[in-house]
Amino acid sequence: MAFFAAPRHSRGDEERALVSGSVKRIVIVGGGTAGWLAAARIAAAARPDTLNVTLIEAPDIPTIGVGEGTWPTMRRTLSRIGIIEAEFLTACDASFKQGSRFIGWRDGRDAYHHPFTPPVEGSAGALMAGWDGEGAFADAVCAQPSVAERALAPRQPAMPDYAGAVNYAYHLDAGKFAGLLRAHATERLGVVHVADHVEHVVPGEGDTIAAVATRTNGDIAGDLFIDCTGHAALLIGGHYGVPFVDRSDVLFNDRALAVQVPVAPGSPITAVTDATAHEAGWIWDIGLPTRRGVGCVYASAHMSDDCAAAVLTDYLRRTAPDCDPAALSFRQLQFRSGHRERFWVGNCLAIGLSAGFLEPLEASAIVLIELSLDALVEDFPADRAAMAGAARRFDARFRQRWDRIVAFLKLHYALSERQGPYWQAHRDPASVPGDLAEMLTRWQHRAPMPSDFEAVDELFPAASHQYVLYGMGAPVPPPPAMRVEDETAVAERMAQLRQRARTLTASLPTNRTYLDNLAARPLLKEAR
Repeated sequence: MAFFAAPRHSRGDEERALVSGSVKRIVIVGGGTAGWLAAARIAAAARPDTLNVTLIEAPDIPTIGVGEGTWPTMRRTLSRIGIIEAEFLTACDASFKQGSRFIGWRDGRDAYHHPFTPPVEGSAGALMAGWDGEGAFADAVCAQPSVAERALAPRQPAMPDYAGAVNYAYHLDAGKFAGLLRAHATERLGVVHVADHVEHVVPGEGDTIAAVATRTNGDIAGDLFIDCTGHAALLIGGHYGVPFVDRSDVLFNDRALAVQVPVAPGSPITAVTDATAHEAGWIWDIGLPTRRGVGCVYASAHMSDDCAAAVLTDYLRRTAPDCDPAALSFRQLQFRSGHRERFWVGNCLAIGLSAGFLEPLEASAIVLIELSLDALVEDFPADRAAMAGAARRFDARFRQRWDRIVAFLKLHYALSERQGPYWQAHRDPASVPGDLAEMLTRWQHRAPMPSDFEAVDELFPAASHQYVLYGMGAPVPPPPAMRVEDETAVAERMAQLRQRARTLTASLPTNRTYLDNLAARPLLKEAR
């Protein structure tokens, strides 16, 4: 397949090229999680008889299928596209996720939680005064770590779909998830599925795409094309030649070894993504009802492939003593942390891996797909003449979003006290983004607060930065000269958390009990 970069055009050229005309035909190139989530989200949001959605998927190109972690936004997304929660959980071998647990990131002997539930209501200064550095910060301001540590489910079976006693997301089988979305989009939402290879792009006027030429189905025309072709980025990169912005100067990891580990029936299912630091990276550990997904993330400049395999093998021997690592197949993945310089050019929008990828810490891949689709739906260019403006707004919003995520991931590394060349390189000021360095200086004197972040829909708000900052052992800042609110009231709310934690841990079922009972119950046909 040959894709050639089109000549670069200015924004003015694009606006002149996108002449008036309704946007009715959406063509998605590529399947997998990004493609099928895009198809389902767009088709479900469209008013009747307004859009035609076609997805073209090569029949013989496997998807990466490793991304197994989501954010709480997935509950809203599934509800919007019309999938009931029980169907999703059973079809995708899914489990509940209540945040991340970081093990050994500070000095090799520590552990802390980044839960999905925000701290109790209160100003940053009042939270600091109520905590005062005693015990774990997350435990002092949130009841969720107590629930997660006991591998409990975040909800009771009788609760309405997507409602919980605490905030939650999911772990899932990515291949099964794409299959569920495909069936839902084609059978219930009217998405047209074309199993074919895209041979080349048929250019339109100016900087637009008129159609994509397929091997057996000919030219498929569209008004808006969505590039979900993964790392290949066949449209945004191959046709338009949009440069890739490499962020490996900040995030060093570029490889991973992934393995699926069988689990015994009835064994506990963890309620968090475990992220365990090692000498040149970290290991993810995700629990599903029938297996664990485990992977060793590392920087090839600091660790060889053989050494990474030894690190992963040792981890499995410690955490899965009944499993023989030699009998398992390790799958190697290579990646670059970075993103496109632009995400929307002409009438082509890149979503998913074609837009970019950052190392899997904090599971940003799938949530970026969701947020991209939310932005498209909210600011959908009903007329082609409006597309250039929508593209400008999208690019500005998501360039900032990628920058924010890069800085937040770097926060986990920059605060570490671990020794060795890899961790020392992460603390080199030259590798720390300027905005993060400025905020770290600011946070020596006060805690992170919402005003530190400009966007109203931050993926990682001030609360997330507080959880990581103080989980990594940052000292409690001195009391501020000004009281923003009554600190006594906030301290009382924090004290009430202990009772709430006791109530939740006494009343919620375990993940295993909840999911096993769900699997044993036939899914009602009419629920579909």
